Amino acid sequence: MLKKTVLTFAFLSILTTFYGFNAPFGALASADVLLDARSRSDRSLLAEGDYVISTYDHLIRSISEPEGHDWRLVSAIAFHESRFRTDLTSPQGARGMMQIMPSVARYFDVPIGAISDPETNVWLANRLLSEIMARLRFSDDMSAQDRMSIVLAAYNGGIGHVLDARRLARARGENPDSWDVVARYLKLKADPAYYGDKVVRCGRFTGSRQTLAYVRDVMGRYDKYCRMTGR
Repeated sequence: MLKKTVLTFAFLSILTTFYGFNAPFGALASADVLLDARSRSDRSLLAEGDYVISTYDHLIRSISEPEGHDWRLVSAIAFHESRFRTDLTSPQGARGMMQIMPSVARYFDVPIGAISDPETNVWLANRLLSEIMARLRFSDDMSAQDRMSIVLAAYNGGIGHVLDARRLARARGENPDSWDVVARYLKLKADPAYYGDKVVRCGRFTGSRQTLAYVRDVMGRYDKYCRMTGR
């Protein structure tokens, strides 16, 4: 759950694992962008009968879709992280529905006190997903299933380890855009024969079982939510 996700590692830690502390990130999100997102959403909970997945359906959809993310996938992450609880705080300090760490909020120039606000919380999670996707640089022809699975693995286990797994695959003539291939190399990153390879930049990875379970569980719930909403 919350302490087992990439948000627990904190977004800043994820970035510095591979890109370095002062890595440029182009047009970072700002408070003005957050206000734009807020203007699109309804702060009130939906009434019984007006939602399909949760009372936050409209809020999650109105923030996620303009960001380019499937709101049902974001909902599946929210279920896994908090069961849609907005008042949840982990022992490590992750807060809200998406279990956002304060370091993530600081990186996106959002006040720490605003993290638990549902709109802010969902917006920050979407920004994190967008940054992960930008750094992974997928090919245009890969399947949506593979793309989402690899993004979730980075969200949970850290983008540096996922990039390592993709580099290992590429170096061995395998497809770095295949989730099955990336998952196999994530497991192999616990083996010194692999994490010692010159293409590996983040060293040993011992969290593959947890990360693969996370991807399986969230994707399973996403599929359920797609059926609920008529895909």
